[in-house]
Amino acid sequence: MRQYSTDEKGAEHVIQLGIETWWMGDRESIVTRTPSKYNIDAWENCELLTISHTDTVSVLDQIPSVRKMLQVMEEKNSIANQKRLNSTISLAADSRYAEFVKEYPNFMQRFPQHIIASYLGITKETLSRVRRGNVL
Repeated sequence: MRQYSTDEKGAEHVIQLGIETWWMGDRESIVTRTPSKYNIDAWENCELLTISHTDTVSVLDQIPSVRKMLQVMEEKNSIANQKRLNSTISLAADSRYAEFVKEYPNFMQRFPQHIIASYLGITKETLSRVRRGNVL
């Protein structure tokens, strides 16, 4: 799956990629109870769980192990987002790509190149050059 936004020019910006056993959602939308700014779509068959805010609160109150699981997931997500932000603002395209391949090697076969390029914050042409080793 991918989570993405679309800017005023119609360009898509991938926020998050996910595979089996991963969860995807919009924390801001859940917390503020406002419509999401993001779209989520599946690139492969998947199972989809939808739950209302009221039911989420109820489950978290009634089942402490679900609350703990969600806390662990949010911690891992926060760490991954922090690493990605640091990579985006401090690394060149080739280093970002190398880090991505090291961290998520199976994503290369699971997502089209233009999706990976958007996730890395580069054009698909730059991704092509990086993959060929011809970085500017």
